Amino acid sequence: MFFSVLYPSVIYLLISHTQGATGTVDGSDLTVQAYFMISMASFGALTAVLMGNSERIAKEREKGWVRQLRLTALPGHAYVLAKIAGAAIVTLPCIVVVFLVAAGVEGVRVEAWQWLALTGVVWAGSLVFAALGVAIGYLANGDAVRPITMIIYFGLSILGGLWMPTTTFPDWLQHIARWLPTHAYAALGQAVEAGGAPHAGDVVLLCAYFVVFAGGAARLYRKDTLKA
Repeated sequence: MFFSVLYPSVIYLLISHTQGATGTVDGSDLTVQAYFMISMASFGALTAVLMGNSERIAKEREKGWVRQLRLTALPGHAYVLAKIAGAAIVTLPCIVVVFLVAAGVEGVRVEAWQWLALTGVVWAGSLVFAALGVAIGYLANGDAVRPITMIIYFGLSILGGLWMPTTTFPDWLQHIARWLPTHAYAALGQAVEAGGAPHAGDVVLLCAYFVVFAGGAARLYRKDTLKA
């Protein structure tokens, strides 16, 4: 709970205090404080659903709980969707805490509808990574799941622009970053903060990743059932 709820807010304060209060991010009309509010809220949600889901499922497999579920009529897709929905509950507190810190400490101000919209898009976007967490939980065993998840977790966070704007990357790396789910994920909230709607390309890209991750998780669940 510390790393998913409090840690993103701590990192947000450290980043925002090292920047000028009136500075804006290159390639964006957002101030540094507003830009990283979305980045750290997204990072916290990513931590909660990706790290939590993958390790929890790997442990459940080791303890035999998943084997018990196979004795029921629960289909693979229902199991995956239930795990995704359960993980989504954890993401809401970390998003709200980052927003409260940004508004109360750093003075970030947006319209009331934007706060609601930002909470909604960041929360909904986290479902993509919840599905990825389920897939990793079935792809790796209990000993390997943590290092695999950490590599994916930090790789997506850094390359997707959650820790630093992708405009600071070399051109070739910026091109790669645009196709990563974390880049599209943060872009949803940044678009709402700027007073507009999320770009259709980012929404389509995240939906495609969700279908791939959720489908892969369901397939791995069924494959694990056949092994048993």
